[in-house]
Amino acid sequence: MGFMQRSEIQAYLVGGGIASLSAAAYLIRDGGLPGPNIHVFEALGVLGGSLDGAGSPEDGYVIRGGRMFNFSYVCTYDLLGFIPSLSDPSKTVLDEFHEFNARVKTDARCRLVAGGRKRDASSMGFSMKDRVDLIEVALGTEESLGAKPIDACFAPAFFQTNFWLMWASMFGFETWHSAVEFKRYLHRFVHEFSRINTLSGVDRSPYNQYDSVVLPISTWLKSQGVRFHTGAEVTDVALRIDGTTTATGLRYEQGGAAREVAVRESDLVFVTNGSMTASSTLGTPKTAPKLDDRKTGDWTLWEKLARNRRDFGNPSVFDDHVEESKWESFTVTCRDPEMFRLIEEFTGNAPGTGALVTIADSAWMLSIVVAYQPHFLNQPSDVQVFWGYGLYVDRPGDFVKKPMADCSGDEILTELCSHLRFLERLPKILETCQCIPCMMPYITSQFLVRSPGDRPLVVPKGSTNLAFIGQFCEQPDDVVFTVEYSVRAAQTAVFTLLKLDKTPPPVYRGEDDPLVLAEALKTMLS
Repeated sequence: MGFMQRSEIQAYLVGGGIASLSAAAYLIRDGGLPGPNIHVFEALGVLGGSLDGAGSPEDGYVIRGGRMFNFSYVCTYDLLGFIPSLSDPSKTVLDEFHEFNARVKTDARCRLVAGGRKRDASSMGFSMKDRVDLIEVALGTEESLGAKPIDACFAPAFFQTNFWLMWASMFGFETWHSAVEFKRYLHRFVHEFSRINTLSGVDRSPYNQYDSVVLPISTWLKSQGVRFHTGAEVTDVALRIDGTTTATGLRYEQGGAAREVAVRESDLVFVTNGSMTASSTLGTPKTAPKLDDRKTGDWTLWEKLARNRRDFGNPSVFDDHVEESKWESFTVTCRDPEMFRLIEEFTGNAPGTGALVTIADSAWMLSIVVAYQPHFLNQPSDVQVFWGYGLYVDRPGDFVKKPMADCSGDEILTELCSHLRFLERLPKILETCQCIPCMMPYITSQFLVRSPGDRPLVVPKGSTNLAFIGQFCEQPDDVVFTVEYSVRAAQTAVFTLLKLDKTPPPVYRGEDDPLVLAEALKTMLS
């Protein structure tokens, strides 16, 4: 397929998250497609998918989730390495990342809290049995682990260790999640094992993930002429099946009208199947968010495509278990410096240097992240923002005797301040800080116990012009719940469908480095 032929290809991308934005960027840079030939359909009115960040100092800011970055995100850093900075076109977004992280270094001095005090997190807290069990999981095959949950592989005491509290809160694991995914994480992030108590290997974006990542990518794509169709929900992809599988059309709804697009054999279709932030709902300082477990188009489209098609995966594994996939985050907007001053005094970390503080004895397993300020492009200098979440939202709180899921923003802030022993200052904190909770029914759906084939291949066998991208396609060795997974899927899809003589860079394997492995083993014995 020559360049002139590629210039005639039309590409249709379902979903406006980082997977589609990345695919569009690689279609232009590596595929030679003109920007106007690329069409992105997004059901919402804003791009970015799960990489979000919005709000104002008056109404409060909201970040549904936080994203850590890492030098091992080779695909992501390749992408950011050719996207121009919004503030200085002579620099790339990756340049901004490197400059920011050289200036604001992560070195957590308060990784765990218990009993209202810092807990020493220098030791992993393993028993010999814990070590043996961990090695067995790490060395086991995915076939031998099968559909086991994590808690089938360890004794109950393992889940009280410093290691589990730090690992689970850093990545979002719960005890009933997939042992296979847990094993993949052990291999994928073995280089972080020895510094999990300080998180000094973590890179952060200069601002929130929307302003630092989505906005510059989408701005560049628009400058290239990419066509964005927001408020457009794709409801079906027509397929021709004749020994191979070829997408022949899209059906979508926009502005209350049903529309169709004819897809030629030479055109390409990229589908983001599933969404971990689908059906998210917000509360207020005075009200709890309502759980909305209805399936949105991200899920219903995949279910429609996968019906009677085993090679297209099994979405019900991921979208029919809300009780196991939900948890809740919250964003706090502070209009007085008191809360930030108290947190800095308690932790010993200036904003942006502490990464993640987890309350080990919290029934909700609360964690907070205090980012460098400002965290939003439009954030005034006298306003501060921090973010947090709880993994176990159905348990009664330790101080507010209600499940987190039933709590207002003020009640969540009360529970947090009670654990940190800020009770004396609580009235002022509640008066000057606005906490907006967010319930996410599918946020860890990609971690749920699964079997081989439950996630489709990026390009299913026999597919001529259709690819799956995002968090719910199968990519050996790499791990979901990372930006890297979505960008790698986008690269794989573009390079494969365009038959380019190119593959994504290999997944970083720290275990192949004797020094990394030695440090990890030393930490295990601590």
